[in-house]
Amino acid sequence: MAKTFQQLMDEARKDIKELSVDQVKNLLEKDGKYLLLDVREKEEYREGHLEGAVSLPRGFLELKVESTVPDKSTPIVAYCAGGVRSLLAAKALKEMGYGEVISMAGGFGAWKTGGHKWVQDHQFTPEQTMRYSRHFLLPEVGEEGQAKLLKAKVLMVGAGGLGSPSAYYLAAAGVGTIGIVDNDVVDLSNLQRQILHTNDRVGMPKTESAKMTLQGLNPDVRVIPYQQKLTSQNIMEIIKDYDIVVDGCDNFPTRYLVNDACFMTGKPNVHGSIFQFEGQASVFYPGKGPCYRCLYPEPPPPDMAPSCAEAGVLGVLPGLIGVIQALETIKIILGKGETLVGKLLCFNTLTNEITTLNLKADPACPLCGEKPTVKGLIDYEEFCNVRNAHAA
Repeated sequence: MAKTFQQLMDEARKDIKELSVDQVKNLLEKDGKYLLLDVREKEEYREGHLEGAVSLPRGFLELKVESTVPDKSTPIVAYCAGGVRSLLAAKALKEMGYGEVISMAGGFGAWKTGGHKWVQDHQFTPEQTMRYSRHFLLPEVGEEGQAKLLKAKVLMVGAGGLGSPSAYYLAAAGVGTIGIVDNDVVDLSNLQRQILHTNDRVGMPKTESAKMTLQGLNPDVRVIPYQQKLTSQNIMEIIKDYDIVVDGCDNFPTRYLVNDACFMTGKPNVHGSIFQFEGQASVFYPGKGPCYRCLYPEPPPPDMAPSCAEAGVLGVLPGLIGVIQALETIKIILGKGETLVGKLLCFNTLTNEITTLNLKADPACPLCGEKPTVKGLIDYEEFCNVRNAHAA
């Protein structure tokens, strides 16, 4: 004969210790070893929860708890809305071998009524919940990480070969604000690789075309266009409100300009460069690794640094490097994984060779070294022996 619900509850109470919300509060204040486990549904959790609580709905408990809490000696305080689901969940955890499990009587409702501290996470719209559902499933991203992406501000230097795939995937991922600096217009020769633009936009400013594409892909994203050349006179004002700069320019003066400005403002610089069939990517993060000047103390002679228009480029190459730049940017925003700080990734598309070189900060670097001589922005076209350099 099947047991009644009341019988199940009575049995659970014999095996599981219940504490009032005040007792739980005192326990957490005295002993920080307890893991708070919220067994309510995700929708309930989003509306508010105890600070630091891990969300694991009761329906997925047996399926996911061992990956969520692999150490069964971890002491757990489970709670739900009113104390019923958490009691049954605690009993299930005991039966699975978890040693110390407590159920909070009265649940989250009693906690709030008692005037205790609780927090509310980012409130996603129903459309956002669907759009980012695959991110929500990743423990390394989840709702907390997606909220970070939506709050992030990224500046793209260039809306060309590298900026196109970078910006496209950052917008798809839900990066909330994307600034784009470019003073060029769409040319028919761009369309072999610059996927932000289309045939009917030839002659349109690239920033305008990019904004149309990115907001068409994801209306959550605020796109701020800067239809101008990046210079020593305007870069500080432009980058001041951004968290990360993605350098997708195609000339050395702008690379040095971006590097120096990022170092002086403490902003990570996600670098990419391409030449014919080969590409490179790195992250120059002030205080955490070398800068671009450590890698290239002196710019090459102008005749040794031809542009894509002069040397050609395989159309898919900037797509590969640009996506790596987007990936590095997302990892920095989330604070997850290993980035390319202190590393240079080199990709040869003809041989499929991918090489990662370790980079070290140069003690003699004029910018980030022990005795810096570069203490302000300079004339970068003069530094690179270039005049009328192509805009970023």
